[in-house]
Formats: sequence, C-alpha cells, structure tokens
Amino acid sequence: MLSAFRNAFKIPDLRNKILFTLFIIAIYRLGAHIPLPGVDIAQLRALERQASTSGGIYSLINLFSGKALTQMAVFALGIMPYITSSIIMQLLTVVIPRLEALQKEGEMGQKKITQYTRYMTVVLALLQSLGIIVTANNGTLFGGAIRDLFPHLTVGRTFLIVLTLTAGTSLIMWLGECITQRGVGNGMSLLIFASIIAGMPGNATALWASTGPAKGTVFIALGLAIVVAVVLVEQAQRRIPVQYAKRVVGRKTYGGASTYIPMKVNQAGVIPIIFASSLLYLPVLASTIIHNNWLTTFVNHNLNNTNGNISWWYVGSYFTLIIFFTYFYTAITFNPADVADNMKKYGGFIPGIRPGKPTSDYLSHILTRITLPGAMFLGAIAVLPFIAQGAWKVQSFPFAGTAVLIMVGVALETMKQIESQLMMRHYEGFLK
Repeated sequence: MLSAFRNAFKIPDLRNKILFTLFIIAIYRLGAHIPLPGVDIAQLRALERQASTSGGIYSLINLFSGKALTQMAVFALGIMPYITSSIIMQLLTVVIPRLEALQKEGEMGQKKITQYTRYMTVVLALLQSLGIIVTANNGTLFGGAIRDLFPHLTVGRTFLIVLTLTAGTSLIMWLGECITQRGVGNGMSLLIFASIIAGMPGNATALWASTGPAKGTVFIALGLAIVVAVVLVEQAQRRIPVQYAKRVVGRKTYGGASTYIPMKVNQAGVIPIIFASSLLYLPVLASTIIHNNWLTTFVNHNLNNTNGNISWWYVGSYFTLIIFFTYFYTAITFNPADVADNMKKYGGFIPGIRPGKPTSDYLSHILTRITLPGAMFLGAIAVLPFIAQGAWKVQSFPFAGTAVLIMVGVALETMKQIESQLMMRHYEGFLK
C-alpha cells in the first residue's frame, strides 16, 4: 500500500489531482469553524463542551457537516440539502415521465437534472436554515441544552443568517463539483468522508474517557471488527453470467463474448438509513409545532431519542423502516425488466434462462433473495449505536451506523479510481 501511495505521487497529473482534492477539503474544513453572524459565542462554547444534540435529521446534519452544526458555523447545514434534493430527484424520475425521458437522453439530460437538483438544494437550504434558527433559539434543536443562541434576533439578522447558511451550502456544492471535475473521486462523497473523519478522533477520545481503558479497548476492537464486516458486505456481489450470441456481418463476426451482471448485496447503500431517520423525525417535528399533549407524551416516550434516553420502540421501528426502504430503493434503482429488455436487444442471454420475461423474473427472484441479508446487515449496523448506549450506558459509539458505511464506501471507491489510473500507467494499485 505504501508503494502505491508513492507511485501515485510520482505521476504529475495524478499528484496534482490529489493535491487539489486535499486543498478543497482544507477549505471545506475551514468553513466548518467560522461562526455565523450574531451567534452567542459563550453559549456556543458551553454547547460544544456538553456535546448534546437532538436525534433524527439534525444528528445527520451534524454528522455530515463535521460537527459544524454544534459550532453554528457557516457550513452548519453541510451537504445535507444536496443529498435530500438528489434523493427527491431520483424518486421523481420514476413518477414524472418528463424527468424519466431526460434521464434517458444521456449527458445533456443528466445536466438538466443536475440543474434542477441545484435549484431544489437552494430551496431546501433556505427552509432548513430557517428551521435551525427557530429551533436553536427555543431550545428544541439541542434537546433543551441551550436556548437563545441568537440573542436580539431581528428580521434583518434572521435574513442575514439564512442567507449565510444558504450561501455556505451552495459553496459546498460548488466545492464538491470542483473535486469531481478536477480532483480524485466523487466530490460530494469525499466532503462527507472528510467531515466524518474529522469528528472520529474526538468521539473515540470521549468514548475512551467515559468507559475506561478496559471497556474502551473492547469497543475499539469491536469497531475495527465492524469496519472489516462492512468492507466484506460492501464488496460482496452475486455475479449473474451473461452470454452474447455471435453475429456474422459480411466477413466479420460480432458478439460471442461472456460477461456478468454484478448484483451487490447492499444495493441501496446508506440511503435507507437517511430515509428512516427522516421519517421517524417527522412526529418529533410535528409535536414541536402542534403542541398537543397526547402527541407530545407519545413522542417523548417512544420517538424522542435524545440525551441518552433510548426507546426500544424507536430502535425496532428504525430497524423495520431500514429494511423496508432498502427494498424500496433497490426496486427503484435496479429494474429487472429494463435489464432483460436491453440484454434481449443486444443478443444477450443468461445460460439456461429464456430471454424476455423469464429473464426478468429470474433477476427479480435473485434480487429479492440477495437484498434480504443486505437489508438485515444495514439495519443491524444502524441500530448498533443505540444498543451500545442502552446496554453499556455509553453516550456515543462512533464506530457504527451511518459513519462507518459512508467511510468504507467512499474509501473503497476512491482507492479504485486511483488504482485504475495507476494501472493505466503500469503501476501496482491499492487493491490486489
């Protein structure tokens, strides 16, 4: 691996791409420490010492922003509005025929969809920034740990803070696209990866200090085992063999090649966790707006997963929703009927399976069976932090859940891209 890193820096073009990527990440991390205008710095420092944030969607924002939310920084929203808008656009392409047609138009259609995603990102950033200001001032954002984070809040100051947060999200979106075009790897994924890595040492130190050396060593060993398991599941796939028939055109023979369809065990990635967290947070948000006694009591006892109060009903619902959304998102992203039609169009077939509908049914059967272990594993990884908090009275468990899934997925994808460029220049890659 060390020789692969050394070889990567020997190639001028690849070295420039890596240095450019690191420079953009440094700018991104700098913006995560610049406070918003009008924020109470004294209360903000007290909040950082308490390290107490609410569950649900705000915990994801804090995770994806590298704790910029608890620091009330310019990049407090992180890349979450862009992720949400991308998910919404993917779902709308299935529902709206015009977007589906754009998706099939190739590069020009994809550029149009990307433009719509940017517009929706700005709208969502405006709404989320306004919601963060209101909830931060009334104390519901940080589980009642702090109130009046923006003292002497006026309409003009509110507009300035909303504009700053929205501009910060737009700048992050631009930085991510710069990495994708001129750097190494997917820009948005690498920015999220950098945010999670930045918060990992502090979380590990806090875990060690709160549990002691004996338990801390066990938790770190468990965390490493989880990382290995995530790597194995992320790399696991079922390869469906595909044979293409030979065609003779004049004196030339076309086709006759053998290939395969890679069907991953975890086809949906981390999207089901985001969906499930967002859905479970809706009743919490409704209770803060409606102020109904029955709804507030139900949410506080069953869904309000804050300040170490672990609800096993919440954990069970979270696990079930993750399994449901794994199947749901996999069905959206992988259409067996389209795959079977494309294979038939180009003369491909699965050995022993007739082309057309039998191929589609076969792929659907394989997809249903292979998605189940992936969904169960995804749900187990997501609820493991809650189990650790409830069983061992640990405030935070940094080596599980969304963080590990994103870190492993992004690291593997980036290494594969660097490896492909090394192999083109006859160097050994990272993955052997």
